[in-house]
Amino acid sequence: MRIAIVTDAWAPQVNGVVRTLRATAALLTARGHTVLVISPNLFRSLPCPTYPEIRLALTGRRTVGRMLDAFEPDAVHIATEGPLGHAARRHRLAGGQPFTTAYHTQFPDYIARRTHLPASMFWPIVTRFHEPSAGILVATESVRRELAAHGLTQTCEWSRGVDLADFSPDAPPPPLF
Repeated sequence: MRIAIVTDAWAPQVNGVVRTLRATAALLTARGHTVLVISPNLFRSLPCPTYPEIRLALTGRRTVGRMLDAFEPDAVHIATEGPLGHAARRHRLAGGQPFTTAYHTQFPDYIARRTHLPASMFWPIVTRFHEPSAGILVATESVRRELAAHGLTQTCEWSRGVDLADFSPDAPPPPLF
């Protein structure tokens, strides 16, 4: 399969989202899939206010759409709700094409802490972003319940654990990212 991952979080950042996506891309590639990662390092960017380690890509739907169309993916996964995630979402919706999303971080709570505004102000944005997703990948049952409480019921479990069945006892351990 040809799988595109669109993310606003990528190296050189070091955080859970980046680690998860790098491991996912590596495992998909090791299993014979072709993976394209569309991330901020491919574009001019500016630092995110209050979190300068995160770079916000300065591009739009047309550029991201051209990249996706040229890659001809069998599947598109939009990992984050930032500028690249929104650009990919708009492109896929305009073309009537499916995509999956992920809910990595309790985004409304996170933004509320940074802006001192109530989290309830941000839930409509999160809900609107994820509503058309064919599946929202979540790591825990509590996150699944939280999304369901906001009408987002198309969740799929995305374990972050190591599946030991993928590794023989004589094989070296998987790389750490």
